[in-house]
Parts: sequence; C-alpha cells; structure tokens
Amino acid sequence: MRRFRVLLLLLAACSSAPSAPIESVAQTPSWTGPALTPRVAPPAPASLQAPASSVVAPASASIVVASSPAPVGAAPSASPASAPTAAPLAAAPVEAPPKLNVLLVTVDALRADMPWAGYPRDIAPNLTALAKESVVYGRAYSISSYTAMSIGGLLAGRYPAELERSGYFFSAYPDEVTFFPELLQRAGVRTMAAHAHFYFDQKSGFRQGFDDYRIVPGLVEDRNTAREITSPEHLALALDMLREPKNTGGQFFAWFHFLDPHDIYRAHEGIRFGGKARDLYDGEVFFTDRHLGKLFEFVRSQPWGDRTAIVVTADHGEAFGEHRMVRHGFEIWEMLVRVPLIVKVPGAAPRRVDTPRSAIDLAPTILELLGVAAPSDFQGKSLVPEVKAGVTPLPRDVIVDLPRTSDSFRRRALVWDRYKVIAYDDDYRFEVYDLVDDPGEKKDLRRSRPEVYERMKARYLDRVKSIREVCPKMRAKLKGKRKDKPC
Repeated sequence: MRRFRVLLLLLAACSSAPSAPIESVAQTPSWTGPALTPRVAPPAPASLQAPASSVVAPASASIVVASSPAPVGAAPSASPASAPTAAPLAAAPVEAPPKLNVLLVTVDALRADMPWAGYPRDIAPNLTALAKESVVYGRAYSISSYTAMSIGGLLAGRYPAELERSGYFFSAYPDEVTFFPELLQRAGVRTMAAHAHFYFDQKSGFRQGFDDYRIVPGLVEDRNTAREITSPEHLALALDMLREPKNTGGQFFAWFHFLDPHDIYRAHEGIRFGGKARDLYDGEVFFTDRHLGKLFEFVRSQPWGDRTAIVVTADHGEAFGEHRMVRHGFEIWEMLVRVPLIVKVPGAAPRRVDTPRSAIDLAPTILELLGVAAPSDFQGKSLVPEVKAGVTPLPRDVIVDLPRTSDSFRRRALVWDRYKVIAYDDDYRFEVYDLVDDPGEKKDLRRSRPEVYERMKARYLDRVKSIREVCPKMRAKLKGKRKDKPC
C-alpha cells in the first residue's frame, strides 16, 4: 500500500511538468533532439507561390523565433549552423541574357583631335553623337603608324613584330597567323567584313576567319595613295550584308574599314571647310561620318540593334606638317598613333577614360563581348570590365610597334602615364617626352630630366622582353638592317 502511494505521488509530479507545443519546438533553430514532423499545409497553386528568392533571408538579417523553455533533460542548444533546414523551393528557371553582337568600324587615318575631343570644327556629328552615349578613351593608341602593321596586330592580338609576315610595306600575313575572327568562327559566331582598298582583297591575308568577306568592286591598285571615293559603295555593301538573315540571324561579328579620310583628300559637293590639306581632310571626315550615321541608324532600327555593341577606332592618325611630316607611316609621333576609341555596349554608362589604352586590347575585348575565351599569348587585356562595370582603369604600358620593312626603319615607343619613350632602330638611341607639358614632342628629356629619361628607358627595355620578335620572310631589302642582325 505504501509503495502504491509513492507511485501515485511520482505520477502526479510528472504530469505537472511544463511542456512545449510541438509547433514551437519544431520552429526553434536550437532544437537538436529527435526529428519531429510538423503539420504541413498543402502547397499553394503555382500562380500564388512566391519565387524562390523571396523566401531566402539576406545574410545580414536575423530571424527570431519565440519558443517555450526547453524540456527538462533536453540537449544543450546547438549553433544555428547545425540546425535542420527546410527543403528549398525549386528555383524558377532564369532566362539567360541575350548574346551580344559586335560591330567594329575602323576609319582610315582618323586623327584623335575630333569634335568630342575638343576640335572646334563640327566635322563628325554622327560620331560625336555616338561618343555621347559611349565609353570614350581620350588617350587611345593604334598599334602602329600605317595600315598593314596596325590592322595585322589588331586582328592577331599581338604586335606585328611577333607575326609571320612578308617583310614588305604591304605586308602579307600567311595562314599560320591566327586572327581572332578565326576563333569566333570556330565558336559558331557568324563573321563578316567589307572593305574598300585593294590591299584588303587577297594580298593582306585578312580574309582569314570570315564567313562573308567583300570588297568594293572596281578599285584601282595604287601603292602610293587611295584615289577613289568609296563610302557610298562601302555603305551599300555593309547594309546588304547586315540585311541577310544568314549573317544576322544568330550571333555575329561585323567589321567595316572606311577609307575616305586617307589621302588623296577629295572635295565633296556641299562640303567645304577651305582649300588647304587639313580643310580637305576635314571634309573627307565629314563625308565619311555622314555614311557612318546611316550605318548606325540602320543598326538601331533592327531587332538585333539593342544587343549590338559598337566599337569605333582608327588604324593610325595623319600628319599635316608636324615634325615636318605629311600623311602617315614611317615614324610614331603622337599625331600618327593617337586615335579615337569609342566603345558602346548595351547597358554600359557613358563616360570618358583618360588612362592610356591601345588597340592591342580590342581583340580580347571583342572576344569577351561575344563570349569566347582569348588565347594566353594575346598581348592586350579586355576593356570589358572598364566599359560594362565601370571599373577604375589601372595604368599600364602602351606599346607602339613599327617593325622594319622594305620601306620603314624600325621604331618602337612605350607610353606610361604622362611620358613617352621612343626607341630608334635596334634600340640604340632613345628620346623621352613629357606629353602633358610637351604634347608636340619637341623637348627630349635626356639632358633636362635625366632621371626620368633613364627610368623610362629602363621601363621600355624591361617591357619589350615579352615581345618575341619574328624575322619576316624577306630580309634582303629591310630598311636599315645591320649585317650582324638577322632582321
């Protein structure tokens, strides 16, 4: 009997102990006891379900769940990391962003001093309008000072001295040289180009990697100048190509090199800035810009226009008496190698970048815009982070490379910040200029600032170690070749 009373007292004590509701325990992150099965409501219709992202708390948020005291004898609270979590909702399928196309426009002999850069004449209203909605590089450089070397380097993503080539002024690049359009072609990007000079036809080797490559018909081969007016026919070719569904039905890359600013400078009806060489040149730029405006207008009107990036630059500049030079080539003074660079990418905010950059960066930039990996031997770096994400441009060396040919001595330059060093022939003589205080490159710093001179010379000699120079096929007629040098 006594034992029976003790048993009753024990049962009464157990029945009076506090107990937590099952629902509260199940919602408490510190619970580490046996798994509990909470009551689950039936799923809501798909049209009423919140997207998966709406049920994920931000990392900085804290979730507080009220709970009753833990049962007597429960295990110590565990860290939230060990708490059981509910199965995540299935993520709604995310539509991939549309693939970009790229239109590259190179304008022959287009100087850097254009209206959007402060030139007082309104000689390029359509390019100026494009610049206002683009990322504009105020200190852009061509790879070399004439077409064959600059365009060869641009397409290869390497300096012309590194490329197999014929060695003549109108250098021919063999099939062994890989141009970046070949990489696009292999990746399934449609490639097209149209040009207006005989050199771009068969001789150059620039056809490599293009699915559709056309030349303005009826051109005269003149190795000293460009005699024809070609922008109207060139524009017609470009528009014909861009209208063809096989060319623009999928992702594409198009390249058009407009030639009319190249000498001879022709007068055009209704366009007159004067009778001097620079006046006539300005008229040629205005005439070319008129046709570029029609090209840009067509692109904007197409269903693929709002996903097409536009890049505009030049193969070199042009001289009008500076350093007693006219036209271009043979030297690498600023007026010959400073060029415009306009990059318009859908969604990218317009701005101006004044950190020096080079056309050697365009091959990796275009490849990245089209989603194709760049080879490790490219000398340049993609501009996409600077253009699309607004990343602060870091300073880096800009190299200008003019290899020895049948018509030109070897020249190289390195631009770093405000300074430029020019190396003559086989690096046997150097000149250093302060481009801020002396934009006309008239005062060599060798004597006035020897510390800057020596520092820039050393920087150049260190940087060019990465340029693996290749001798051209023809070596006997190279300009200024030394007997003790292979090329």
